[in-house]
Amino acid sequence: MPSSSTRHWLIKSEPSKYPFEQLVRDGKTVWDGIRNFEARNNLRAMKKGDLCLFYHSDEGKAVVGIAKVSREAFQDPTTEEDFSAVEVVPVRALARDIGLDEMRADPLLAKMMIFRRQRLSVVPVTQAEFDDIVDRGARKAEPRAGTKANTPATAIAKKSRPPKRTSAHRTSRTSKRET
Repeated sequence: MPSSSTRHWLIKSEPSKYPFEQLVRDGKTVWDGIRNFEARNNLRAMKKGDLCLFYHSDEGKAVVGIAKVSREAFQDPTTEEDFSAVEVVPVRALARDIGLDEMRADPLLAKMMIFRRQRLSVVPVTQAEFDDIVDRGARKAEPRAGTKANTPATAIAKKSRPPKRTSAHRTSRTSKRET
């Protein structure tokens, strides 16, 4: 359990540039390249041990994991200007992604800073917001109203009725093998 002095953050990364899986493979990374003064100040406010929600922006638009600050703010090595960087390490991936639409639909999460300061790549998160997202990420997705849950019984029923094959199916299967 985090200490009472632990703060929480949301850090954004484009998955095509640096996905959470890459952080897990690397074991740690320098969070640099931030060129917004408000985001820079957020980086400077981070303390060792603070927890971060890792958010995939652009593609996916979802919180996918948890990271921890392992080194507090230092001069950003990618510039000589007055910008900072921190080092983060992975904690764990969420069991399921928590998408932007799901967060926006929840009254508690709809007040998050990510919605008020959309252009910032580093924003603070309250303890309640952090806990709610982590709890949601630990649970499997609930079926939407009006849809059947994918229970073992329905999965078996689906397997027992093979799809009808048309000549188009056979042609496309044959052509894939030939190419």
